[in-house]
Amino acid sequence: MSRVSDRYGSDVLSGDWRAPRRGRAQPATADLGTVVEEVTTDFCGEVVSVDRDLHVLTLEDRHGKRRTFPLGAGFLIEGRPVVLSAPVHVRAPAAPTRTASGSVAVAGARARVARASRIFVEGKHDAELVEKVWGEDLRLEGVVVEMLHGVDDLPAQLRDFAPGPGRRVGVLVDHLVPGSKESRVAAEVAASPLGEHVLVVGHPFVDVWAAVKPQRVGLEAWPEIPRSVEWKRGICAALGWPHAEQADIARAWQRILARVSTYADCEPALLGRVEELIDFVTDPDA
Repeated sequence: MSRVSDRYGSDVLSGDWRAPRRGRAQPATADLGTVVEEVTTDFCGEVVSVDRDLHVLTLEDRHGKRRTFPLGAGFLIEGRPVVLSAPVHVRAPAAPTRTASGSVAVAGARARVARASRIFVEGKHDAELVEKVWGEDLRLEGVVVEMLHGVDDLPAQLRDFAPGPGRRVGVLVDHLVPGSKESRVAAEVAASPLGEHVLVVGHPFVDVWAAVKPQRVGLEAWPEIPRSVEWKRGICAALGWPHAEQADIARAWQRILARVSTYADCEPALLGRVEELIDFVTDPDA
């Protein structure tokens, strides 16, 4: 007697037919910075705070919108279901072993009396980013950072400062690329009588905002902004942030700066240049 094949299989109920399509939820901790999706609302964002007492966490999406949810089940991480719990707090060491720049921390060291040498940066945002990452190192070395308010002011400010032996100036500028205004000013300074005591370096970015890794604000890359649009306002528009007033731009920068904790949050093209300037102005043989 011939057997008729069962095209539907031997047992439609074989296996764990009750298992969720994405798999069973696994325990996970709601670590700050983790990107999480809440399944009932489809709200997706980065964990920005966790309240152990209230048993809730707060997510912030790429547009800066925040929502609070109870800890527990109902979340996805990288598409997989998880049951979130508050992270376990581990007591920090008595003193940090590294500064934000990655340098070895010197416990108990006092700030050095300011050197005659200086580092100039183009504006307030540049100065704040340098302070955030290298501030501890600069105070230990006695290096003061001053603002130029634009590279056009550099020649006049150098004449007023009068660089010389033991009185060097390191200058950090934005958009130092071949053919730019910044590159022409840097070449003029280098060829001047002051050039021996001045080092002008820069990063390739249009603005220091872009020296922060774009992933820190939820982007894969900083968007291209048309030349007809002011760069910072264009970035805010692309992120869905307010940008009509100068106060909006200031708040946007503070949001970006808040995502910077250490050198790892910045692009290498900035890191190397600042380290170069610190070495230049602290050279004991200069």
